[in-house]
Amino acid sequence: MTKTFSFQLNATDGKARTGVIDTPRGAIRTPAFMPVGTAATVKAMMPESVAATGADILLGNTYHLMLRPTAERIDRLGGLHKFMNWQKPILTDSGGFQVMSLSGLRKLTEEGVTFKSHVDGSKHHLSPERSMEIQRLLGSDIVMCFDECPALPADRDRIAQSMRLSMRWAARSRAAFGDRPGHALFGIQQGGLEQDLRGESAEALKEIGFEGYAIGGLAVGEGQEAMFDCLDYAPDMLPVDKPRYLMGVGKPDDIVGAVKRGVDMMDCVLPSRSGRTGQVFTRHGVLNIKNARHQDDPRPLDEACGCPACRNYSRAYLHHVFRSHEIISSMLLTWHNLHYFQDLMQGMRDAIAEGRFDAWEAQFHAQRAEGDIAPL
Repeated sequence: MTKTFSFQLNATDGKARTGVIDTPRGAIRTPAFMPVGTAATVKAMMPESVAATGADILLGNTYHLMLRPTAERIDRLGGLHKFMNWQKPILTDSGGFQVMSLSGLRKLTEEGVTFKSHVDGSKHHLSPERSMEIQRLLGSDIVMCFDECPALPADRDRIAQSMRLSMRWAARSRAAFGDRPGHALFGIQQGGLEQDLRGESAEALKEIGFEGYAIGGLAVGEGQEAMFDCLDYAPDMLPVDKPRYLMGVGKPDDIVGAVKRGVDMMDCVLPSRSGRTGQVFTRHGVLNIKNARHQDDPRPLDEACGCPACRNYSRAYLHHVFRSHEIISSMLLTWHNLHYFQDLMQGMRDAIAEGRFDAWEAQFHAQRAEGDIAPL
């Protein structure tokens, strides 16, 4: 692969931005939502079905893949793209968030984190160098720095200590990443909800230098209002000419609010996980397909949606297969949710390019306020 990694900003509307990330494996239109393929699969979906929803990039999980089937095995089998039959770009997280969530099963030092596998109890060590090695073996196009992310709420001293450790780890990640043409390394801004700590983190990351920058340490229990307050300034601290990635977000209104504040990329398990539990995202808000009010309803989930679930099946059928625990329920509802999220991103891209994002956002909120109309 000789093509380089680059980002082109095509239009802005207020702080909202639209552009294209070019990679050797294809273009990523921004704002972009990345479906999560935790264990080298987006649950209940074939890779070509995920692509059909409009997704340009998937996220893979370093922690889960290093434990099973192992990064070394994936490398021997030709890399993650070949292994999971996805030839578009892949971003891998660093594994840090999952390891930090293990609580009593981990030990944190300056060197890295030692932890026990949740799968079989085996002992592992993850450091910035090891995280870079794993992500290199996986062959991901966008690699994330290894960082620590404390859950909120946390006291300021704990947040500051964690952020500064993450910045030292960011420098080690950059050194270990090396020279990999066509691949990108993203730094991760930390600092909780403390504006000055966010600024300190951003300056440290810019001094190191990365191909893109993530906003970490949000969507970890602080609530939407606090998250938006932070996003009112955090993206502005990062370089204008590099992609900005908000990690682990989220709900449709979280995504719209983040894009409004200058975010380019997001990921979340929500659309696929919700599909498996009967939660369906539509223009009019969320509906629960298990509710009895859908059992005689011949309408689609969303009359404006072009996904297979909406084109070919009624709410009554989808209610039936969900209540009957049929596998097709997870397949169709997940496909619909992922399609909805990609339609959401395309709507924002078009609105930003045409300078009408405020009007688009107002319509988005108005439709959700109307709610779903009563069943027939």
